[in-house]
Amino acid sequence: MIKFGVAGGPEAFYIENKYSYQMPSYLAKNGIDAYEYQCSRGVNVSDELAVKLKEESKNHNILLSVHAPYYISLSTQDEENKKKTIKYITDTMKVAKKMGADRIVVHAGALLGLEREYAVESACKLLKRALDEADSMGLGDIVICPETMGKINQLGDSKEIIQMCKVDERLIPTIDFGHLYSRSVGKLNTYEAWMDELSMYINELGYDRMKNFHAHFSHMIYTENGGEKCHVKFEDEGYGPDFNNVCKALIDLNLEPRIICESAGTQDVDAKIMKNIYLEMKGNKNE
Repeated sequence: MIKFGVAGGPEAFYIENKYSYQMPSYLAKNGIDAYEYQCSRGVNVSDELAVKLKEESKNHNILLSVHAPYYISLSTQDEENKKKTIKYITDTMKVAKKMGADRIVVHAGALLGLEREYAVESACKLLKRALDEADSMGLGDIVICPETMGKINQLGDSKEIIQMCKVDERLIPTIDFGHLYSRSVGKLNTYEAWMDELSMYINELGYDRMKNFHAHFSHMIYTENGGEKCHVKFEDEGYGPDFNNVCKALIDLNLEPRIICESAGTQDVDAKIMKNIYLEMKGNKNE
C-alpha cells in the first residue's frame, strides 16, 4: 500500500497543538500514515524531542523521515564546503536514528556554474564520501534519498538523480512530482508521461529498490524560464500536476512509495485527499 504523509506542520495542527512530538497523534487521528520532520534550516533537535517523537510515532504507527538542510550542495568544488555538506548529511542521519526515522531527504543543490555532467560527477563522489563517513559512524542503516529539483538551473533532474543513486544500492530517489512537473514547464503531467518517467527509474535502478521509493507531491506554480516558483494548495484551482494521473501510473506499475505532501499549509488535508483517491482507484482496479 502507498503511504501518505506530511512535511512539517500543517496550519490546522497548531490550532490545538504546539510541539512536533504531538504530530504523530494528530496525523493518526486524521488517517495519515507518515511525517517528514524538517531540518531544512539546520539540524537542531534535542535528544528529548527525538526520543518523544520516536515513542509517539511508534505508538501511532507513523513512518518517519527527515529532510536535511537546504544548505547542502553536492556539486561544490570547495573542500571546506564539501566537509560541511558531509556533516549536514551525517548530522541529519544521527537525528533520524534517534527519532527512529529510516530515511533522510537530501537536495542536490545548485549547479554553481558547472557543466551538468561534471556537476553530477562531483555530486556522486561527494555522496560516496558521505556514505563512507556514515558507515564509519554506524549510520549505514539510514537511507539517503537524493531529491529531484524543481528549478531548471538546479542539479537534480530524473537522469541526474538516477546517476547519483547508482553510487550505492542503498540510495533511493526522492521523486518530487511537483518539481518534475515544474522543471518540465507543465509537460510532465499525463498518465503516459508518468508511466514513461517511472518506468525509466525502474529500468535503471531495479524494481526492488523502486517499489517503496520516497516521494513528494504538491501542486505548483512555475515559470516558463525558471521552472518551480512556489507550492500551492489543492484548493487553489488550475495548478498541476494531476494526482489522478500519477496515482494510476503508480498502481499500474505496482509501486508503493511513501508520498509526503508539501502543499502550502494544507498538507494534512491534501494528503488525505490523495489517500482517498488512491484507495478508490485501487479498489476499483481490484474489483
